[in-house]
Amino acid sequence: MTFQADLEKLFGLKNVSYKYNLTKPELFHEAIANDRGRVRRGGPSNEQKAFPTQLGLNGPLVYYTDPDCTGRRTKDTYAVKWPEIADEIWFKADLNPYDSEKYEALLKRVVAHLNEKQGTLYVKDLFMGSDADFAVPYRFVGEYATHAMFCHNMFPKDLQGVKDVDARRWTMLNVPSFVCEPERDGSRAEAAVIIDTRNKICLVAGRADYCGVNKKTIFTVGNYLLPKEGRLSMHCSANVGKNNDAAILFGLSGTGKTTLSADASRRLIGDDETIWSDNGLCNLEDGCYAKLIDLDKQNEPVIAQALSKAGTIIENVPPLPGKTMEECHPDELDLFDGSIAENTRFSYPLDANPNVMPNGQGPHPKTIVLLTADAFGVLPPISILEPKDVMYHFVSGFTARVAGTEVGVTEPQPTFSACFGGPFMAQKPNVYAKLLAEKMEQHQARCILLNTGWSGGPHGVGKRMSLKVTRALLNAALNGELDGVETEVQPTLNLKMPKSCPGVDSNILNPRNTWADKDAYDATATKLRDMFRDNFKKKGFAAFGIEERI
Repeated sequence: MTFQADLEKLFGLKNVSYKYNLTKPELFHEAIANDRGRVRRGGPSNEQKAFPTQLGLNGPLVYYTDPDCTGRRTKDTYAVKWPEIADEIWFKADLNPYDSEKYEALLKRVVAHLNEKQGTLYVKDLFMGSDADFAVPYRFVGEYATHAMFCHNMFPKDLQGVKDVDARRWTMLNVPSFVCEPERDGSRAEAAVIIDTRNKICLVAGRADYCGVNKKTIFTVGNYLLPKEGRLSMHCSANVGKNNDAAILFGLSGTGKTTLSADASRRLIGDDETIWSDNGLCNLEDGCYAKLIDLDKQNEPVIAQALSKAGTIIENVPPLPGKTMEECHPDELDLFDGSIAENTRFSYPLDANPNVMPNGQGPHPKTIVLLTADAFGVLPPISILEPKDVMYHFVSGFTARVAGTEVGVTEPQPTFSACFGGPFMAQKPNVYAKLLAEKMEQHQARCILLNTGWSGGPHGVGKRMSLKVTRALLNAALNGELDGVETEVQPTLNLKMPKSCPGVDSNILNPRNTWADKDAYDATATKLRDMFRDNFKKKGFAAFGIEERI
């Protein structure tokens, strides 16, 4: 069956035209010529959205999202509440249930809209995952050539040996020109991102045109499918050392996940989405989607060098003042300019990195790293975790951000995101935690909690851990130099701390030592402990079989 017949059978698309599996240069020109929508708040819906730089086809494509969608629309992300999955999906604030009858009616309206306007759709056939044993066939179908080009960057292509491709394929229908009507369609807003597990469909209806929607939605699908097969899907980076020793690094934004995984002495598997299966580690993607805001080009040379490469996509970075984007060289763009969005982004192929594992695959990990940036300044720089501790801290997914600019907010703000990627976790958190604990035990992997945050006091009093010290702690753990080391326990937070580490002042390993006011440390540690306990109770983790450890 042809792809056109597949799409007519699946959706009822009849009066549309397709541009199928175009090359990246072809998509580059198509995006500039045809991608139209809203790029300014209050502006029209037919403005140009994609532009070349001074380098033309030999440089990046620059793309502008709808101003209401400069990141994922988490409150507008849903799964259809079919009876067979109603108790299986982990419904929450960023993955809401969608009424099945409302969904079916909405899908028909979206298809009728495309048939009526005789739209042109870009189609890309790809895979989620680079291991043919379990890779999920993924077909992107959408109105924007930029999105098709993004998917080409971000997902494996032409993967050989995948079985039952047609029967297992998931299809995304991405239609930014459609406008949802909440009262009629059952959506919260004028846009909705909906996962339909029964029919293997991801529907993006409305102005949800941030490029990341095209990867995070299908990643959420993978987080639903793969654990059912005993494969652990993870929101983490992964790399491999010279002794074939793999490591995975979990961490929320700002904890150092990308920086610490980009190590010249280790080969990168991937920087965001990884599977741990019976075959070892495997990247779900074939590209990287990096934040650009405030990028330090000296500390992030790989991203800096890729900025001017052909076939990459820069998202929501403005041109230089007084110039059109066509007049700008990509290396001259102001990456500190957040006037369009704080979440400026950059999509580039994985092979733009100089040191990557073949096919994005690697062995079973020897070390698991849970990253946190504790702005309260009370967590140890490094803690050694037992399996039950790992499950607890994994489902907690803690980091603490510095105080913002809001009047009256003067102390750090805690963030808890289950499994270090709560919005994307479609199964309940215990599913992933148990798989992680089982695989750790099976492969005798060690686990550490690495704090890249503050020492000597909270933000504003203490100092941020130096990257040099963090690297030394991480390398010691990766090299096995903390295995069997003498430890002591932080009593309030019940964390096991090494008493010594090569290349690190032993005095800082117990954070209480670094505070001038010991009573203030104890009080702040108690406050953080209570925050952990409140989160554990609020999320109902005990009902999922997770043991409280703090």
